[in-house]
Amino acid sequence: MATAHDKGDLAETPGKDAARSGPTALRILVGAQLRRFREAGGISREDAGYAIRGSHSKISRMEGGRTSFKMRDVADLLTLYGVADEKEREAVLALAKQANEPSWWHDYRDVVHDWFEDYLGLEQDAALIRTYEVQFVPGLLQTEEYARAIFSLGNKGESAERIERRVEVRMRRQRILAPPMSRKLWVVLDEAVLHHRVGGPEIMRAQLEHLDRMAAQPNITVQVVPFTEGWVVGGVGPVTILRFAQAGLRDVVYLEQLAGAQYLGKESEVLPYQTLMDELGVQAAPAPDTPAILRKIIDSL
Repeated sequence: MATAHDKGDLAETPGKDAARSGPTALRILVGAQLRRFREAGGISREDAGYAIRGSHSKISRMEGGRTSFKMRDVADLLTLYGVADEKEREAVLALAKQANEPSWWHDYRDVVHDWFEDYLGLEQDAALIRTYEVQFVPGLLQTEEYARAIFSLGNKGESAERIERRVEVRMRRQRILAPPMSRKLWVVLDEAVLHHRVGGPEIMRAQLEHLDRMAAQPNITVQVVPFTEGWVVGGVGPVTILRFAQAGLRDVVYLEQLAGAQYLGKESEVLPYQTLMDELGVQAAPAPDTPAILRKIIDSL
């Protein structure tokens, strides 16, 4: 799996925000805290790895939130780093234990790629998800029938049972848009997405009508880049940027590929994509125009 890059240090010790975080964000929070302790003590990754019977690469994975934690390792590292305050130790250990708890998608690991698991965790924890799509309606806004048609086309020869499990995962993901979570979603679609028929006219009509209803939700914004705009700024494929409410967690850019994914977390890597998304939002038709755009296409089906 293409792993997430180091998200950088936390400004503060994890507190109330951490208590509301999911396992992925908690791993990042705990990892960043361990890195802060290590650097404050002037200890190298090599020495830290030796102390827990591991290597510098293991410390790097722990600090980047890219692996689960062994409680013995965390305790030994805290001792090595000179963290003697019991309350501080207990707080970090409690978060590490919570970060190790399995997520809902572990029940679907037979149909969820390893490289996609980190995205599911990041998506679950994000406060704002910004995405640009050029071919399909984003998974968070798909109907069951539309999703089923995509999976059937992209996984030819797979059993109907496995296809249904893939659809279940996609529908389960959508719960983050409903109360009490009501995550914010900002979608920019190339107009081609609305004309690319998936599963036939009836499925496509139902999908566009669903998209219209979802766009009316207060936490969801949908914009369309019309064909009349010509060349789309950036000339790139699908892009997703995830933003988190927790202090110290930087934005993460997710770029899905044919057989994997790339996660960008360094500020220098993320900034160009933030600029791109801002430019796309300006280039696209204003969100209030979206219902009329959708209705015109629905009526033509």
